[in-house]
Amino acid sequence: MTNTLLSFGHGYSARALSRILLPQDWRIIGTTRSEDRAPRLMNAGIEPRIWPGADMIPALDAATHLLISAAPDAAGDPVLAALHDEISKRAGQFAWVGYLSTTGVYGDHQGQWVDEQTPLTPSTKRGMARVDAEAAWGAIPGLPLHIFRLAGIYGPGRGPFAKVRAGTARRIIKPNQIFSRTHVADIARVLAASIARPNPGAVYNVCDNDPAPPEDVIAYAANLLGLPVPAAEDFETADMTPMARSFYAESKKVRNDRIKDELGVDLLFPDYKSGLRALLAQEDDA
Repeated sequence: MTNTLLSFGHGYSARALSRILLPQDWRIIGTTRSEDRAPRLMNAGIEPRIWPGADMIPALDAATHLLISAAPDAAGDPVLAALHDEISKRAGQFAWVGYLSTTGVYGDHQGQWVDEQTPLTPSTKRGMARVDAEAAWGAIPGLPLHIFRLAGIYGPGRGPFAKVRAGTARRIIKPNQIFSRTHVADIARVLAASIARPNPGAVYNVCDNDPAPPEDVIAYAANLLGLPVPAAEDFETADMTPMARSFYAESKKVRNDRIKDELGVDLLFPDYKSGLRALLAQEDDA
């Protein structure tokens, strides 16, 4: 039987996984909300489905693996809202189901370490919605669910260089503010390793080894580019949108031992410095 991945919300991380699976002769069906994106998926070897809209029953019937990247909204998880019963009655059909969550489910730990056993105490509406979505997926009997809590994602097309070059990057300073990050290529490697070694019920933090203050990342990017380091701005007095300010509501360092010890993942980019150097080298090679 052909391995078939049905990917709901086939976005940045899912596309990176596809680049690993397609050379292994996987069939990949990916949903997108935009008809404009369908040709791009098709050109990459993905079978696009415009969803919501398309009849997903044939794709569900064909799927051996599910990946859910679609974020919850005010009505909850959009995939379960539309297809809960259809997925439930096929739970035993799937060899692996992956749900992409966020380390935001842990809430604020004032710069201290968290791991997969840390109680979930989100402090933002986004984090609360993710906790609810994780629970809803986990409540489906017999579903071989794996939860991946992703730290801040960066990679090709998603790095600080554009803003640094444009002079719009900001170094917002909030004492003891620490974030964890992950390169999209390492997300893909973790997902592929889990698919190869399923462990239903497992939860994995996906991040690098080097949690760091956000201002350090901007400064390093500027130094790599040979451009001035943006001036420091105090968080308390900085002019920021409510959305931008909300990203500073939580501070924590995220442990990633499980992806290394259980899945045997050797991170390509174990810290933001190696990741940013690689992104800049890719630009130079393009």
